Amino acid sequence: MLFLRACRDKEAFYAELADGRIKRLAGPPYEGAVYTGDEYDPAEVKLLPPCEPTKIVAVGLNYAKHAVEMKVRLAGKPVLFIKPPTSLIAHGEAIVWPAASQRVDYEAELALVIGKKCKGVSPEEAPDYIFGYTALNDVTARDLQKADVQWTRAKSFDTFCPVGPYIDTAYNPAGRRVQCVVDGVVRQEGNTDDMLFSPAELVSFISECMTLLPGDIIATGTPEGVGPLRRGGVVEIRIDGLETLRNSVE
Repeated sequence: MLFLRACRDKEAFYAELADGRIKRLAGPPYEGAVYTGDEYDPAEVKLLPPCEPTKIVAVGLNYAKHAVEMKVRLAGKPVLFIKPPTSLIAHGEAIVWPAASQRVDYEAELALVIGKKCKGVSPEEAPDYIFGYTALNDVTARDLQKADVQWTRAKSFDTFCPVGPYIDTAYNPAGRRVQCVVDGVVRQEGNTDDMLFSPAELVSFISECMTLLPGDIIATGTPEGVGPLRRGGVVEIRIDGLETLRNSVE
């Protein structure tokens, strides 16, 4: 099933995309979808980020070759950082280049969305807490990341976390190609099988230190090949089996 958030007549709501129609829900779908009976053509609504996270937990250096290109030694455990919910934008919205940075990079990532309250779960239990998967672009002010001791400022500008367009609840993340395409040219390509820590292992590790809530996002890391965006350009995150996430840069 494909779930989303949308806006119509200035009113935001959750919905399912099925049979080419937007089928409105009475509330978040995590504990079971309740339909209102209202349906719309996709052209009648504006897409929003597909969930409302209390936090976006991102994983750094989850692909060995990316660690090599960044000249960083692998830590042996997942490296975590937080992106604020204010960095979220939807499919089709614009990434805004901040005046403080001279270099803004793309990072194509598979993301998962938590479906129920999660604390201290094992890797074996973790799949029961994953609601579904979507595409994410961990936009980064690379020059600020290199200048700062830690990564928060570089990762947290408004519009620096495009997500969507939908959450796929039936998605199998194994063996999926992950690409970033900038202005029609493939700039980054990897495969989820090259992750050092699987989605289930990440959920378990993160839940050891913080409670994950329905709608929270975990970005599972980016493969090698990160590079700069261009003002006025278009960036796409293409992950096999998911809908493409597309955003302009302004």
